[in-house]
Amino acid sequence: MAPVQDPHFRDRLNALSAKYGATIPATMAAISSALSHCCNAEADEHALHNLHELLHGVAGSAATFGYPVLGAEARRLEQEVRPLLGKRPVDIAHWQSLASMVAQYLAWAAVDPQAPEFSA
Repeated sequence: MAPVQDPHFRDRLNALSAKYGATIPATMAAISSALSHCCNAEADEHALHNLHELLHGVAGSAATFGYPVLGAEARRLEQEVRPLLGKRPVDIAHWQSLASMVAQYLAWAAVDPQAPEFSA
């Protein structure tokens, strides 16, 4: 027996993608705020966890809603943050490099979060 095809599936998927897309500016603002807090607090543990959680959320959801590169870059950054969690003192050179990468990601996402490739 053939599976039943939903004639409105594509429309619903597009609506979900648009709804997710509408949340991206606020999500990027939250990442920017977390990044600022990390820089101002010398990357304290709570601030780093918050940044990690925000990036993890984007990494896990973006591709599902039609933003694969946005998600892939968030995953890459999340993996850069992870080794800093629970590590004291934070490697300042690593942190400065990571902060720069997150800032580049935010600037890229502000232009076109659905772009087919990331360019710093």
